[in-house]
Amino acid sequence: MAKKKSVIDLMEMKKKGEKATWITAYDFPMGSFAEQAGLDMILVGDSLGMVVLGYQGTVPVTMDDCISHCKAVRRGAPNTFVIGDMPFGSYQISDADAVYNACRFLKEADMDAIKLEGGMRVISRIKAISDAGIVVFGHIGLTPQSSGQLGGFKAQGRDVNSARELIRDAIAIQEAGARALLLEAVPPELTAYIAKKLTIPVYSIGAGVPCDGQLIICGDMLGLFQAFTPKFVKKYANVAEVIVNAFKEYVDDVKGEKFPEDKHVYHAIDSPEAFEALFKEFE
Repeated sequence: MAKKKSVIDLMEMKKKGEKATWITAYDFPMGSFAEQAGLDMILVGDSLGMVVLGYQGTVPVTMDDCISHCKAVRRGAPNTFVIGDMPFGSYQISDADAVYNACRFLKEADMDAIKLEGGMRVISRIKAISDAGIVVFGHIGLTPQSSGQLGGFKAQGRDVNSARELIRDAIAIQEAGARALLLEAVPPELTAYIAKKLTIPVYSIGAGVPCDGQLIICGDMLGLFQAFTPKFVKKYANVAEVIVNAFKEYVDDVKGEKFPEDKHVYHAIDSPEAFEALFKEFE
């Protein structure tokens, strides 16, 4: 059984140039599969709003949604470093709210860390949560919770002015006490600079190779989520096609009386005569 990673291990991996691997997962089976495969980390992302719950975005996701899914993933991956994703509204109001909700992830769902989106505007939140003794992962670039302000799900930091702001955000996030940073949908040139500039691990989701590791959404990489596929996703399987074909085969088997077969049923242990006598009792 592999030893669970710690933030110290993640720092050592950065120093050694060893890439960290993590995926999003939202339930017991996916958590279990990720642990069996030897993933370094799992993020229980608020992307569950789209991938699992069928919302158009992440904003409707609640703390209770996140806690429930975090518990399921933890049961499936007891020996993996798991991060709870703070949903919209769980940290925007005040530092106190942010700390309270971050504590819920640890107390109720046994998470190892939390992640929250934003740069300068959430620095006091990061500091407050970190000061409470909780491991914080920052997240900048394309931040889905604020996609409305960004004009949609668009890549960020592609011009010098916006790249400058992201660099400032990254430095401020580290100084506030975050132990890692996730960059989403930014140019690899910018990723490389930030990863070198910061002493904490810098990870990518759609931000290129030159960093300390990669995150990908399980629903995207497995072909489970069909609404759209981001440019930065590599599909390693098309599970949706397999499932739909299996369902179709099941429908055909039932309608054609090919299922269940004799091997799928439980036969009576008393004699046919005994059952015939039983049925006559009700005539």
